[in-house]
Amino acid sequence: MEADAVRRRLHPEGVVSYVVGGKVDCAGPAGAMECAIGDAIELGATGVRVAGMGGMGIAAMEMERLEAWLRGARRRFPAIWMEGLTAEVARLAKRCGLAVGEAVARLQSAGLDSIAGDGVGLVCEDGDAGAWIAVHRAAHGLGMRTTAEMTFGGGETIEQRVDLLEAVRGLQEETGGFAAFVPVAAEAPGGRELDGVTAVERLKTLAVSRMFLDNVENVQASAAGEGLKVLQMGLRFGANDVGAVGAGASEEDLRRIIRDAGFRPVERDGVYRAMMLN
Repeated sequence: MEADAVRRRLHPEGVVSYVVGGKVDCAGPAGAMECAIGDAIELGATGVRVAGMGGMGIAAMEMERLEAWLRGARRRFPAIWMEGLTAEVARLAKRCGLAVGEAVARLQSAGLDSIAGDGVGLVCEDGDAGAWIAVHRAAHGLGMRTTAEMTFGGGETIEQRVDLLEAVRGLQEETGGFAAFVPVAAEAPGGRELDGVTAVERLKTLAVSRMFLDNVENVQASAAGEGLKVLQMGLRFGANDVGAVGAGASEEDLRRIIRDAGFRPVERDGVYRAMMLN
């Protein structure tokens, strides 16, 4: 009830958003990447998540190759929203002898619109979380809006979850650059759903996140791995967004569960700007 009250205070208009997006892999030829973007656009995508950016070598040419691919995609698809990388930027910058801020600025100049929100594990060395924060701080300083994603249920402690929530809240107070927060349940060990994160734990974590991060405008309940009923329930546990079409649900599925929960569905872009009511 408290999480729902926070959602209603931040979103009194009674709408729930979703996004039509795609995923492309830039580890292959540039032409294949551009074809994947074109295919996503034909299916109605307004943005794409560019994956496979982090492992293309150790020389400075790695950055130049990545910049060339981004520029090519931007020339061909000037209106598409492209996000990608995450804490990988810090490792890329180190290999290329660049400061993190310089690396982010070069990627932005080449056509990258936003840094992805994943890439920080709760069970990890402090340096990984520190790099994740540094990359997002640099992105916010350049005017990029980013998301923050927390993968939970992978063996971490409650204290580690709270530490990440505190880090996100602190950076948001400093920069105001996070558009959304996304709590994502870890995959079940060995693929056995019975061994995975329960629906109760998913909803509890969602609600706590919404209450803790009342300085972040949007909180997303993801369709991936949750099932539509749990996803719909999340809309009364603080979520005002249901993520991307294709993550286990069609656009019609998402519109239906949003309406059935008592909200109006609205399509958004990559930075949570509403595009059209449905």
